[in-house]
Amino acid sequence: MTLNSLISIAPMMQWTDRHFRYLMRLIAPHALLYTEMVTANAILHGDPSYLLNFNELEHPVVLQLGGSDSSLLAQAAAIGQQFNYDAINLNVGCPSDRVQNAEMGACLMAKPQLVAECVAAMQEKVAMPVTVKTRIGIDHQDSYSFLVDFIGTVAERGCKTFIIHARKAWLKGLSPKQNRTIPEINYERVYRLKRDFPQLTIIINGEIATREAVLHHLTQVDGVMIGREAYHNPYFIAELEQHLWPEQALRSRNQVVQEMMPYIEEQLKQGIKLKHMTRHLLGLFHNQPGARLWRRYLTEHSLNNQAGVEVIEEALNLVNHYSNQAA
Repeated sequence: MTLNSLISIAPMMQWTDRHFRYLMRLIAPHALLYTEMVTANAILHGDPSYLLNFNELEHPVVLQLGGSDSSLLAQAAAIGQQFNYDAINLNVGCPSDRVQNAEMGACLMAKPQLVAECVAAMQEKVAMPVTVKTRIGIDHQDSYSFLVDFIGTVAERGCKTFIIHARKAWLKGLSPKQNRTIPEINYERVYRLKRDFPQLTIIINGEIATREAVLHHLTQVDGVMIGREAYHNPYFIAELEQHLWPEQALRSRNQVVQEMMPYIEEQLKQGIKLKHMTRHLLGLFHNQPGARLWRRYLTEHSLNNQAGVEVIEEALNLVNHYSNQAA
């Protein structure tokens, strides 16, 4: 497992919490995992343990920070290092109004010097890599020269790894969901960036959902970050990893569920409700016989605050019975 993994799982708000990351680590031993974006202010003025604790099995895992105050980001990064994260990533890609109003996310592309200062300040405080996740442009600032200027300016202050969502962001007029689909995807621009900055590690992101697409991207850039497909169809990542690392045994979906059980039982003892964990399991049987039964049973029976692992066991029995009948 290395920080510059070929495959990484994108930071996704309300999705990539520690429960989902534990599942992904069982499925994908080689993938680089990311937290949801956590703001520097939340870490400094909230409960760092609640926000940052994670299971050691998750390594390597990257803490994604949001913010634009270099001093606050440096302090938050130092706390992240105390919690033993493997790297810090600065969010310069989220286009939501709430994030923009706090001067975070994609709007920072218009201020490359500020981003560079933030990166430098964090690097002075921590001994681990500081990386940046960004877009290829914003609004009408979407020329290749704009992107080159941004990357070059930030790289001069020591950032060696950039994760590039291969579409620009519209800061006004589109929702975050629309910003993931409406602006035109432009993979070639990211490929060109790698050719022009061969010394940097360039990871591509955006609408990547097939093995063939991943393999093609890996001929052009250093790594591939996968987002929504990894969440809605997590076993896709297991099969992808097995292709890239054929010596790795492929766990069956049943095995993955069984290996999640001890973790879920431990979390239940700590007061975590079952529904907060089973929601991440809903896509595990995507496109398999009994997938709808699996989703429906977990969804309906996990709502009870007293629900335990027997809900998952029964759902698995239903899937296996259905699958055997279909065969």
